[in-house]
Amino acid sequence: MTRRLLAGFSCLALVGCTVGPDFHKPRVTAASGWRSTQPPAESRVTTASVDPAWWTLFNDPILTRLEAEVAASNLDLRAAGLRFMQSEAERRIARAAQFPHAEANASYARERASTNGILGLLGTMEREGAGSVASGTQGFGPTALPGSVGNPSFNLPQYGMSASWEVDFWGHVRRQVEAATAAMHETEEMRRDILVSLMAETAQDYIDLRAVQTQIGILNHNIDVAANSVKLTGMRFQQGAATRLDVAEATGQLHTFTSRLAPLKAQATHLLNALSFLVARQPGALDAELGPARDIPSVPATIPVGLPSELAERRPDIRMAADRLHAATASIGVAIADFFPRITLSGSLDVQALQFSGLGSWASRQYGFGPTATLPIFEGGRLTGQLRLRRAQQQEAATMFQRTVLKAWQEIDDAMADFTAAQQRRDELAEAVRENEIAVDTARAQYVQGSSDFLNVLTLQNALLSSQSALADATATVAGSVTHLYRAVGGGWEGLYPEKPNHRPPA
Repeated sequence: MTRRLLAGFSCLALVGCTVGPDFHKPRVTAASGWRSTQPPAESRVTTASVDPAWWTLFNDPILTRLEAEVAASNLDLRAAGLRFMQSEAERRIARAAQFPHAEANASYARERASTNGILGLLGTMEREGAGSVASGTQGFGPTALPGSVGNPSFNLPQYGMSASWEVDFWGHVRRQVEAATAAMHETEEMRRDILVSLMAETAQDYIDLRAVQTQIGILNHNIDVAANSVKLTGMRFQQGAATRLDVAEATGQLHTFTSRLAPLKAQATHLLNALSFLVARQPGALDAELGPARDIPSVPATIPVGLPSELAERRPDIRMAADRLHAATASIGVAIADFFPRITLSGSLDVQALQFSGLGSWASRQYGFGPTATLPIFEGGRLTGQLRLRRAQQQEAATMFQRTVLKAWQEIDDAMADFTAAQQRRDELAEAVRENEIAVDTARAQYVQGSSDFLNVLTLQNALLSSQSALADATATVAGSVTHLYRAVGGGWEGLYPEKPNHRPPA
């Protein structure tokens, strides 16, 4: 009869319904191609497959090594991995409720019952040989020792085991496991999103460092030119061909150029420290490797970003928002299941005796088993409030999913527009630099010949420095816009955290 009862409850648990809404993965409507509102530029975006290691497009071995070290050593990424391990443990805890709980127990106690306590309701009487009570051959209770001694102390050793199992008729436990699984996936996507951000941040900091080093090189060249101008005006002043004003103006320009050098060097130090922090190393650890100046990474002719339809499967924050919606949907089922009865099968088998010698006797056994049902009758509105809370959280998660997708499209469109605009600005500034160089050379030659004043040379020299600095900044902006674009499309995690087979439930 016991086996039949357990088998019956097991069958009912297997065929029991799962209350609450089922999660269906939201669909993301995507255009057939990327929107293009800018005129064509030297480098263009294509729909070819995204290379997970997109930074290799810059063909810079130092940047490639740096990205690999960040992926291996970054502390934020390591902390995200530990959070994922925590979510795996929480899911394991939730799954444990699907299985029976069994435990063994053993105890020993030296006890004495009070004659004036509950046993006093049965009455007491004196008898000879009351010590036989403590020997375990006769129980205590109505018989007691004479006088104030009362009932004697006795030994109570016992051991046994107990087991319990909640029959998941309404899917209460199954929904909890489903929510925990979705939360684990959300944590995994959070780790991937951190990785995507770190890869883009590393590339951007590296590009900015090379841009600052380029700016320092340009400034040093202009400082040398300004120093030569000071010598030139000094010689002409001694020869009577120039005035003291020319010497003062040339000297003032030299000091103005020199004053810009210290902030640029400080900026380079900041970027070196930022890159050292990304690879979890002390400040200055990368000075030997990254300190020598190098050119700003060049951008290839084509930038593959994949198809718009791949965005929802590639961007970790969209996948993370879908997992959060999944967990919120499953939590509604948990809240609904709380309204229904909960049935638990439990049983225990113990061996108890008043003497240790009796623990091996089959007659010392005691047991109990059977189902226990609990039904909430009055909770003061707690269950209703909890259900409303879960439904509101699910609606919020659905709204945030839509917002995340819309924000992704905006970021991609902005990044593409910035990429094209940066190239156009760079090309125009390159023309400006060429013309300003010609103007400076011409004005200097005219000044030496005495057909032009020195103020014109200073003005043109300042214009040349400004255009050269702007060109370096624009060149770095073009390279930086590529990092922003790949951050927007969610590239950079597939090679390190690939999708595992059968890792996710079907949509």
